[in-house]
Amino acid sequence: MIVIAAAIIGAFLGWRRAGKLGGTRRDRAQYAAGFGIAFALLGLFATVILDRTM
Repeated sequence: MIVIAAAIIGAFLGWRRAGKLGGTRRDRAQYAAGFGIAFALLGLFATVILDRTM
């Protein structure tokens, strides 16, 4: 659940970031994909850490 939420939030933040930098639709999609993957990876680590500590 954390992974999916993190991926969606990351994609949204990446889309906004590229928009602020004046990027085209392709730039926004690339930023959204990159941020989504990065945030999903962080969410995966958070999930594993929470699972191991509980």
